[in-house]
Amino acid sequence: MAQNTNPTTRKNIVILGGSYAGLSTAHYLLKYVLPKLPNRESYEVVLVSTASQTICRPACPRALISDEMFPQEKLFVSILGVFEQYPKDGFRFVQGTATELNHSDRVVSINLATGNTDKIGFHALVIATGASTSSPLLGLNKDEELLRSNWAEFRKALPTAKNIVISGGGPAGIETAGELGEYLNGRAGWFSSRLASPNVPITVVTAGPNILPALRPAIAKRAENFLAKLGVAVIKNVRVQAVEPPNAGTESVTTRATLILDNGKTMDADLYIPATGTRPNTGFMDKTLLSADGRVDTNASTLRVESAGPRIYAIGDVASYARPAVHLILTAVPVVCANIKRDLLLACGKEEKSVGEDRVFKEDTRETQLVPIGKSKGVGAAMGWQVSSFLVWLIKGRDYWLWTTGGLWNGKQWAKES
Repeated sequence: MAQNTNPTTRKNIVILGGSYAGLSTAHYLLKYVLPKLPNRESYEVVLVSTASQTICRPACPRALISDEMFPQEKLFVSILGVFEQYPKDGFRFVQGTATELNHSDRVVSINLATGNTDKIGFHALVIATGASTSSPLLGLNKDEELLRSNWAEFRKALPTAKNIVISGGGPAGIETAGELGEYLNGRAGWFSSRLASPNVPITVVTAGPNILPALRPAIAKRAENFLAKLGVAVIKNVRVQAVEPPNAGTESVTTRATLILDNGKTMDADLYIPATGTRPNTGFMDKTLLSADGRVDTNASTLRVESAGPRIYAIGDVASYARPAVHLILTAVPVVCANIKRDLLLACGKEEKSVGEDRVFKEDTRETQLVPIGKSKGVGAAMGWQVSSFLVWLIKGRDYWLWTTGGLWNGKQWAKES
């Protein structure tokens, strides 16, 4: 049954997506933009998310092993709960999935969690729908219930697995290999370069000449050495061309798989985890609004989706303005919100000279990536400088950023307008 919530008396600022970009943008708008608009009571921030809870996605490589790895109340957080601090007439949460964006009529269609459909008209729109992972173990591809059920299924199969294959040499694949390697095999001694007889051999297959391509080869080689101590082997310059059965690792996380490699060889895996990057969640959008890689074609300076019409923006992994990275999302939030405020004031009839110029985003392209390898080791770089294993553990590896996400989810990250 279709509903239509496009009231003429309210100006909806709709945010699609309930993770880092969407929640941060909602907090910032409620704190610093809505209070500065004329007739503030006529505006409502409408946050739409497929899941009712948000999650620290970087923690998935460790969290998938056991609920004992992290406090579950910190790992999964109620979206509605963190917005109770704001006036109810200025915020609304909708649990559902965007199915169609009509950017001409400025309406977005939503499949609600209740099974109904909804059409929400918008005065302004922020697309922050993120990206989905190839493996349903490594992200909130739908909702928290699906993620938890996949983890439960995987955990039941883990004790009897005789070998594990992970495709993809990026951070998700390498972190997952490290966590599983240490959990199942332990770590080789100080004077051993590799674990000679792992309980469960783990293999990482990567199409590139090195793992962790965002980092310099010397750092990637160090990561490979750490993995060897955990019973993890790396096969480079080889791509997984096909999987039999095709749903192994993607729809079913425990189906035994045969991997057909592009070098003509095959590999069998009791457990197969595809960690070959992410897919932007843009299936509800007109393809004319997308860039060649499927992300939303976004002005790299202002974060506007200029081809979609006025007051439409994109931020986070779904947008083309920068490479996917949490620290770049946090840099972009004040920029997109400043430009939303400027555009809303202009739409109210304010003169351009009174609202100032656009705020401009500039991507930090310096080598920055931290990759834990098990619970005590790691490799990485920050702002172009190599980071020691101890610092990788201290900053990320001890709890995969969980020490930072509380302030993000509840808005304390944005205690001051920046």
